[in-house]
Amino acid sequence: MNRIYLDRDWQFSETFTEELISSPMEKGEKVMVPHTVKETPFHYFDESIYQMVSCYQRTIFGDPAWQGQEMILTFDAVGHDATVYLNGKELGRHRCGYTAFSVNLKDAIKLGEDNLLTVKVDSRESINEPPFGFVIDYMTYGGIYRDVYLTIKNPVHMYDVFYQPKLNGTPNTVGIDRKQLIQMRMTGEIVTEMQLSPRAKEYASQRKLTVRQLLDGQEISNQPLSEEGKTSTLAGKVGIWDIENPKLYELTTQLILDGEVVDEYSASIGFRDLIFKKEGFFLNGRRVKIRGVNRHQSYAYVGYAMPASMQRYDARILKKELGLNAVRTSHYPQSQDFIDECDKLGLLVFTEIPGWQHIGDAKWKDIAVENTRDMILQYRNHPSIMLWGVRINESPDDDEFYTRTNAVAHETDPTRQTGGVRCGKKMSLLEDVYTYNDFVHDGTNDGCEPKEAITPDVEKPYLISEYNGHMFPTKSYDCEEHVLEHTLRHARVLDAVASHSDICGSFAWCMFDYNTHKDFGSGDRVCYHGVMDMFRNPKPAASVYAAQNRRSDVLCVTSSMDIGEHPASVRGDTYIITNADSVKMYKNNVLIKEFFPSDSPFKHLKNGPIAIDDLIGDEMMKNEGFSRHQNELAKICLNETAIHGYKMSPKVVWAAARLMALYHMSMDDANKLYQKYIGDWGGESKEYRFEAIRDGNVVKTVTKAPMTKVKLNAKVSHTTLVEDYTYDVAELRLSACDEFDNVLPFFGENAVVTVEGPLEIIGPKTSIPFRGGMSGIYVKTTGETGSAKLTIRVPGANPLMVDFTIEKAEA
Repeated sequence: MNRIYLDRDWQFSETFTEELISSPMEKGEKVMVPHTVKETPFHYFDESIYQMVSCYQRTIFGDPAWQGQEMILTFDAVGHDATVYLNGKELGRHRCGYTAFSVNLKDAIKLGEDNLLTVKVDSRESINEPPFGFVIDYMTYGGIYRDVYLTIKNPVHMYDVFYQPKLNGTPNTVGIDRKQLIQMRMTGEIVTEMQLSPRAKEYASQRKLTVRQLLDGQEISNQPLSEEGKTSTLAGKVGIWDIENPKLYELTTQLILDGEVVDEYSASIGFRDLIFKKEGFFLNGRRVKIRGVNRHQSYAYVGYAMPASMQRYDARILKKELGLNAVRTSHYPQSQDFIDECDKLGLLVFTEIPGWQHIGDAKWKDIAVENTRDMILQYRNHPSIMLWGVRINESPDDDEFYTRTNAVAHETDPTRQTGGVRCGKKMSLLEDVYTYNDFVHDGTNDGCEPKEAITPDVEKPYLISEYNGHMFPTKSYDCEEHVLEHTLRHARVLDAVASHSDICGSFAWCMFDYNTHKDFGSGDRVCYHGVMDMFRNPKPAASVYAAQNRRSDVLCVTSSMDIGEHPASVRGDTYIITNADSVKMYKNNVLIKEFFPSDSPFKHLKNGPIAIDDLIGDEMMKNEGFSRHQNELAKICLNETAIHGYKMSPKVVWAAARLMALYHMSMDDANKLYQKYIGDWGGESKEYRFEAIRDGNVVKTVTKAPMTKVKLNAKVSHTTLVEDYTYDVAELRLSACDEFDNVLPFFGENAVVTVEGPLEIIGPKTSIPFRGGMSGIYVKTTGETGSAKLTIRVPGANPLMVDFTIEKAEA
């Protein structure tokens, strides 16, 4: 099999005319795939700007060596209705913007000369296919936004291969650590189902075709192939694919005719045992609570059009930065590169058919059923995929329609269960798992509802597919109290879900802020629903997820400790979020208190947020000569007043009365103590230092003190970019910080950006605003190699310079 990528050398026009079917465009724009029909502003734009009928063209040279071969042209995704022509002849039409499709060039191509390839792309939202037909809470963009490639095949070939690896027996991974999991081995077996070309079937029926399989390069099977195209092979002792040990194997299947390999297919596979049960979700014999978020596939400026590096980067952020074990690809199938990276990282995937609330007419439903089949055929070899979503997200019941989608799913992949995302209780349940968007939490009540209150059948599994999101939109530059409440709402839901053993898990809405239609969001065409901003800069809520594992050291303090940020200078609650063994809090280098995970009110979370309930410690014993008892009574009064204001709670009244009766203290004494130990007005500035302790060592420090300078920080996805079959992109996540690396949440200056060398900035080219003290820059390669430098300047800070190297991919 010879795959030739065709991502380069396209001509693009925002208008399509019938003449372009067979005639080259005269004034086209030269573009590369992935491509969006219209770059957009960050926000405040009308979604109509990407809705158009556009045209893409390029030439394909018909190599004479292709004579007698099959020539399959594949588009990994085109948004949203694509018609393909070669030399004026229509080869096929595809009506889904989220799945791949192929056309055969054999009957239209001219060998030995250039051939004109034309693609008509309709990205209007008025077309009759999912997800269109009503309002949609996300932008749908348009263009050839995933790869295009030509595959040259022998007429004797496989056009679909389904690998079904399994373990002989259920592994018992309960209570074992990662080291033991890595060492575990079990007997594996692989069932392979091949769809054969007519010529391959003919040879197979004559017993002339042999199939050989290699696992990581080692032959495990060599046998005659029947025309049914199904084999079963023992793989020997194999390692286990798991979220803690995503062991992958490269499985290659070869068709051999007369001693010659005429076709070959390879994919990464994993041997694992996973199942949703009424009691919960079980992976390799142990109960695992699914902890994930929803992900859109969009990016600032270019919508869906990002190459493999950025798709894979999102998966790494989810696993390594947020510490999650799962992701839902809302509300459509996403990049194969993204799912590949989920396979490698051990990130479970719940993927679903395109759609949002609306069900269309009979033709629309037929397309949705076909979308279901295409999704499963194209993604079923990925070990990370755990569940197929076969309902239109949040749509009403339609038993006839969803009987069809379920039947297609189980017919196409009998190895996995199905779910369907709803926003209603006790709805019709045709799928294997009741998946439900639980938005019950409003900040004052339980984080989620119990299973029996939602599902019509408690004997079937139950999974929460969305929570929070629109219930409490939060911008990175919102006031501190608002951002804290956003953070706590995520903690409350996670804690509540953890308390219900029969809930398989939950997916937060959502990973990052995203552009949306006029009917949704904050009026600027953005839904601020993410635990990260649009550039994947974390909001404090992100730390709640990151703290649930030890992939990295987490320490977040939810306040700047500036009293003027709060009404009446009352601090309100401040929380420490960490995965350390403890956190020591110092004020002006004096230890105030050591906090432990057990101090958290979130008792069902491994590492829940910990409230700071003491701002004084034992200083009054040392400085004022107070006894332990007097010190504790005074602390109650001062801390309660500092944190909650002059409310005179029963607790404070009791402590004040004791202080007056036993120690003859007056209100004037209390005011002086408050100014000395709590108040910051005109006195000595307070510096707070928090040290995260693990195994007796300080692993991370956060210092809160009055800022005296601004510094620029950048988290760069990668600095070596590779020019391969298409361009590469790197992301810089920018933050304006104080000298202690605390993000300055109200910093809103513009950054002046200059680039030297073979790199190009995506979006605004020279001036990039900060929002909430954070921003982002995407840079792309231009086809050349060499060195490049990006320089970023903001008022009051030293310039930040980032060096890049651009290389050519190995042949």
